[in-house]
Amino acid sequence: MSRILIDGYNLGLEKGTGVATYARNLSYEIAALGHEIDVLYGNRMSPGKDELLSEIYFFDSGEDERHKLIRILEQIPQAVHAPWTFRAKQVPVTGRVVTRTFQSRLPKFDRLFNSRDLFVRSQSAFRLWRKPSAVRMDEKPDLAHWTYPIPLWVKGRPNIYTLHDVVPLRLPYTTLDHKKRYLKLLQKLDQKAAHFVTVSENSKQDLVDLVGIAPDRITNTYQSVSIPDKYANKPEDQVAREVEGLTGFDYKGYFLFWGSLEPKKNIGRMIEAYLSSKVDTPLVIVGAQAWKAEQELKLLGAAESYYTGLERMRGARRNVIQLPYAPFPLLVSLIRGARAAVFPSLYEGFGLPALEAMLLGTPVICSNTSSLPEVTGDAAIAVDPYDTAAITRAIRAVDADADLRADYTARGRKQAELYTPEKYRQNLKAVYDRFV
Repeated sequence: MSRILIDGYNLGLEKGTGVATYARNLSYEIAALGHEIDVLYGNRMSPGKDELLSEIYFFDSGEDERHKLIRILEQIPQAVHAPWTFRAKQVPVTGRVVTRTFQSRLPKFDRLFNSRDLFVRSQSAFRLWRKPSAVRMDEKPDLAHWTYPIPLWVKGRPNIYTLHDVVPLRLPYTTLDHKKRYLKLLQKLDQKAAHFVTVSENSKQDLVDLVGIAPDRITNTYQSVSIPDKYANKPEDQVAREVEGLTGFDYKGYFLFWGSLEPKKNIGRMIEAYLSSKVDTPLVIVGAQAWKAEQELKLLGAAESYYTGLERMRGARRNVIQLPYAPFPLLVSLIRGARAAVFPSLYEGFGLPALEAMLLGTPVICSNTSSLPEVTGDAAIAVDPYDTAAITRAIRAVDADADLRADYTARGRKQAELYTPEKYRQNLKAVYDRFV
């Protein structure tokens, strides 16, 4: 049995991300392989030697403005004077703090570690020094698996980095990343890493072509798609009540998109295509507004005038609603209750939402670009994401043809079987066996 360290960079986010889902699934597969799991967080506080306070502050989500200002001011000298090593301490998890609120966000773990503001401070240090910082622990893991390109490493141990995609380089206009610094980080990690993992052949080729990483240093493990039975097999009448109560729309009576509202998700063209289709079936958009969200949503009206939550849009937009967030159990019900999932993203490293919909028996309209054709095969209705008319035609076809929906439901379930946790686990094992 070996000890594997993974980072909590995305796991600590309140609403989660696709990378958070990846990290959480990774933790369960590491455990299934028989390894112990250490998870390293970068929460803002890890005070003193008092174990109870350490546990309390680790799970505390509050931060007053005074502490926030102190944290910002502290980052400057910390980055300047100690740029290369950060100390991580174990967080006691005794059960004295009630943590059930975080149950759906917490990964599988044997031990939790924290280094105060680790991820923010390491990014600050990298901006100044262009060097990844080391993480020092009292007992080193046998291997560190970083789930995101973070400027951190564990000295004297194999370090593996998962690189999901290179969207800042392929579609630079869709992200706020500092492109030169992002490329430099990937090149520096290439000097430190024992190996890289990615999630599609498309992403692997991008890493070779754009970053210059040698192909034999990258393994595509894909990802797995898995949803707990208690959500995936919930009785249909209960699912119908949930979605009708939340949206006001009938079970199997709406189209659904979920994800961050950002340029690469192609929300603007999706809304334009939907409105042009003139179908009566409503559109539900689930996702928090991110960079350029106002521009993506402009067809629904100016930011100050469009309605979110449960209120319908006015006029021609009355059948579109946007929900900022849905907890995972409710999101599963929304996916199950949709007539079809619409996912015309400009670029995806893998495209997990498309497979989640397939697993749950919901037909998928998705892009014919990046990794999506590779992952979905012939089980999705593929469209050119830059061609609004093509998206419109797909929406009309799926809306009107129950036999077409049934066909793609069957294809989707079969395609999802190619991405089981067991298959992913074997891919992961092949990588780990080389280093531990």
